[in-house]
Amino acid sequence: MASSSSSSSSSSSSSSSSSSVCINDSLRDDELRAILSRLETAKEKEVFGLVCKRWLRLQSSERRKLCARAGPHMLRKVAARFSRLHELDLSQSASRSFYPGVTDSDLSFIANAFPCLRLLNLQNCKSITDTGMAAIGCGLSSLQFLDVSYCRKLTDKGLSAVAEGCCDLRSLHLSGCRSVTDAVLRTFSKSCHNLEALGLQGCTNITDSGLILLVAGCQKIKYLDVNKCSNVGDEGISSVSQACSYSLKTLKLLDCYKIGDESVLSLAKFCKNLETLIIGGCRDVSDLSINLLATACGQSLKNLRMDWCVNVSDSSLNCILSHCRNLEALDIGCCEEVTDAAFQGLGNDGFELILKVLKVSNCPKITVAGIGLLLDLCNSLEYLDVRSCPNVTKAGCDEAGLQFPGYCKVNFSGNITEPDILL
Repeated sequence: MASSSSSSSSSSSSSSSSSSVCINDSLRDDELRAILSRLETAKEKEVFGLVCKRWLRLQSSERRKLCARAGPHMLRKVAARFSRLHELDLSQSASRSFYPGVTDSDLSFIANAFPCLRLLNLQNCKSITDTGMAAIGCGLSSLQFLDVSYCRKLTDKGLSAVAEGCCDLRSLHLSGCRSVTDAVLRTFSKSCHNLEALGLQGCTNITDSGLILLVAGCQKIKYLDVNKCSNVGDEGISSVSQACSYSLKTLKLLDCYKIGDESVLSLAKFCKNLETLIIGGCRDVSDLSINLLATACGQSLKNLRMDWCVNVSDSSLNCILSHCRNLEALDIGCCEEVTDAAFQGLGNDGFELILKVLKVSNCPKITVAGIGLLLDLCNSLEYLDVRSCPNVTKAGCDEAGLQFPGYCKVNFSGNITEPDILL
């Protein structure tokens, strides 16, 4: 009986062994890729690659995004594993100024190794020059996004090579590239008609003439940052607002002291889809243009920064809060003529503000009473900046019994981190 049982067990084991099949013998590569595509999180995809070398190879070949701090040897290993990358982030932290990041020779390798690349982030890679940009222009014709902010060795020559070779470029960020001039905007106008986002913060050689040249060929711009471009004035911004009237959603003009009412009036006339406007430090902007902007862009405007617009008063602030029903963030810091009257009469038609961020720092005429009026109309406030408002103190708010939303951070003294929504 025992012998029969042993024989049966042996037969069963043999049958089981002969019927077991390795999954790698059954599934083709395209079937494994289909399985990988159904995994939702990055962690799940990484676990997929731990099964065996074959699965790791497939997982690597399907990866589309990579962020690395890579030198030449690591770049070669990355290229061997991730041959079909679409997005490569090699940017450096601004605090690591001692490390220059990738070099021109690295960019030459990247241009040859990643022909499918669509996004390349090189922010703060301080050692790259026009030679590296020329390699990008020659090798990455599918590139759509390029960030070379604070790569200060770059000039018009290298960036023009990018424009001529990467004609499908949609987003370009050149903040801090101080050698860039109007000439490069002429090249992008001729070659990159699909450009949608352009960052030029601190490019002080850019003038109205350059913006006029740019929008002659680039009329799909949604995002334009010319913060601290001190040579940009009303003529350039008016040309942008007319040429990109349907597309423009974000315009940043911080500390462009040549900007005045003419620019804002042009935006009010043409740009009905404007969502974010930064005019902080534009001291020639007055109630006249702000009132018209609030009326014209009342349905679209979400973020407005106009700190240090010293000619703005209660009239325009009340108009903004009355008409801009979708406004989420507002900065009127250092607008010293604004008083509590700006908040009066807002609830007469029964609507509530949806403001999440309000900055009224250094507004000496605003008091606790004005903040109380605001709170009666706004239950969504998440951050309130009342620094250097002598008539708005924590003790005063407590004494008046003000009830802030439970999740609202009130910055009385500067000890609370500010949200970057209006930077």
